[in-house]
Amino acid sequence: MSSLLAFIFVFGILIFIHEFGHFIFAKKNGVRVDKFSFGFGPKLWSKKVGETEYLISAVPLGGYIKMAGDEPGEDVQGKPWEFLSKTCGQRAQIISAGPVLNYVLAFVLFSFVFMIGAPTMTNKVGELIDGYPAKAAGIKKGDVILSIDGEKVEYWNDIVNVIRASEGKEIVMDIQRNNRVLQKRVSPQVEEIEDILGQKTSINLIGIRPSEEMTEVRYGFFRSFYEGGNKLLDLTAVTYKALWYVAIRRLSFKESFSGPIGIFYFTGKAAELGFVYLLNLMALFSMSLAIFNFLPVPVLDGGHLFFLFLEKLRKRPVSAKVQNVATQMGITALVILMLFASYNDMRRSGWIEKVQGVWSEKSEDHD
Repeated sequence: MSSLLAFIFVFGILIFIHEFGHFIFAKKNGVRVDKFSFGFGPKLWSKKVGETEYLISAVPLGGYIKMAGDEPGEDVQGKPWEFLSKTCGQRAQIISAGPVLNYVLAFVLFSFVFMIGAPTMTNKVGELIDGYPAKAAGIKKGDVILSIDGEKVEYWNDIVNVIRASEGKEIVMDIQRNNRVLQKRVSPQVEEIEDILGQKTSINLIGIRPSEEMTEVRYGFFRSFYEGGNKLLDLTAVTYKALWYVAIRRLSFKESFSGPIGIFYFTGKAAELGFVYLLNLMALFSMSLAIFNFLPVPVLDGGHLFFLFLEKLRKRPVSAKVQNVATQMGITALVILMLFASYNDMRRSGWIEKVQGVWSEKSEDHD
């Protein structure tokens, strides 16, 4: 049940914030919003305030807005409050506002996590790998690495960054063992590995792994926003690079995407670890939702922006028929993508094997 509640909490808020972005910028640009619903499906409650009917619907997985005159095929009268009566620039603002607000939410959440305490691995050694320099130098499990070449290291990421920047030269490590401070000299070993994007890269290794000990990294108010912004920009760069590698087939598509089942699994695991982990994951999903929605695919916000771009170039809108056909193709492609991603989620989680095992047992019992 906790996994389901976590999934509804995360997914519901992200989609609701997305739609709120469209809503607030539609109002700002003088477009009449007929409906703003929290959730989908059958109406549970509604109240009309001014020109807008506010609804709570049965399925709490996001929401939607209905603007006056927002579909090329409907009875558009050319009234000033209709969406299609607005300039390309005004419509682009309204369309962009959803993913932009998701991106802003990611920034706020990452910053808030740094403010309340981001979970981080400590500087304690958890395991040594045979055949690597650290073990040969006498470093042991449980040692706490205090500094490397005089540079203080508080967290595991600090250790990794200093070792990788050593260019294979000998480093001097101050370690704490049983209330004693010892000094060890280690020469990193240069190896070629594959990074998270499947690209080969050379790095310096000494053969240590972190312990399971965790601590919380807290920053002041302004530093938290700085760190949150840096993390968001770094993850954005990695995400776009990964999308490019998938497009040119340098990265496996099936190993790079997760569908609703994967999101359900990850949110459940994050909720088990604690609220701060769930907030961190929500920030990551919010960023991903923003980036995904800006892709130039019909039915997504990026697809609508692409049609606006063509309209600006051609000095006239793309025909309703072409837009409808493109939208149907986009919906079909997204459904196929979600089914494919969901199948891979089930395969990675072992659900497929479990189902096959159950059917095999039933078949044997039947025979």
